[in-house]
Amino acid sequence: MVLKRLLAAVGIGGPSIDTVIPRPHVRPGEQVQGHIDLEGGEVESRIERIDLALRARVEYERGDSEGSRQVLFHQMAVADGFVLAPGERRRVPFAYPLTLQAPLTSVGGHRLPGAGLGLSTDVSIGGAVDKGDLDPLEVHPLPAQERVLEALARLGFRLAKTDIEEGRLAGTRQEFPFFQEIEYRASPRFADRMRELEVSFVADAQGTEVVLEADKRGGLLTESQDRYARFRVPHHHDGTDLAPVLAQQIDRMVRRRGGLMGDLFG
Repeated sequence: MVLKRLLAAVGIGGPSIDTVIPRPHVRPGEQVQGHIDLEGGEVESRIERIDLALRARVEYERGDSEGSRQVLFHQMAVADGFVLAPGERRRVPFAYPLTLQAPLTSVGGHRLPGAGLGLSTDVSIGGAVDKGDLDPLEVHPLPAQERVLEALARLGFRLAKTDIEEGRLAGTRQEFPFFQEIEYRASPRFADRMRELEVSFVADAQGTEVVLEADKRGGLLTESQDRYARFRVPHHHDGTDLAPVLAQQIDRMVRRRGGLMGDLFG
């Protein structure tokens, strides 16, 4: 994958830069390998610093306003303090460590609708920072996350979209003040009791927290309401079938009281 541009900070005749990521398919916790090729322009250029920055679009709600903005997850310096002579070619290799809590962009070989995550190459030159466009990454689930998503598919849940939202998930150790939600349409098994299911992952070195949010259908006299559940899946596969585990968690979230009172009040 190649991103080529002239550095706008120095104007016409300045150096150019290519960011090359031969293998953009990674999992959280792995390294993104690649290199940055620079070519000097018509005049000498003093490169003060080159950073790789992991960025994504995040949705927010503040009072009555809502929207989205591009957010910096993490950045790492890959080079600093050198002079690029006119016409000189220089290659800067890198190995960018992707956080275990990186949002997913691909599941089952298919890109998640609404997912957008990538690396930008930011070059400090002449006292200004030239920020590059995002070089997209294909972030695939960890094996533990994959088992959860595969089990949801077997239960009949249909993938709808994903987004990244500002906020914190109670009881988890989030690295960042935002989290990913993967949204599913309700399985036929639960469609009479819920509208949709949202799944979030918070991974660490031992496993991943799975946070479920169900939009529970209301009764005749009640509005729909959100219900939550949380459980943990270790990275080491112990043979547990997660479909019944998920079904039990979801059933508890959306269970209605029996009889007429249940129909009225949910």
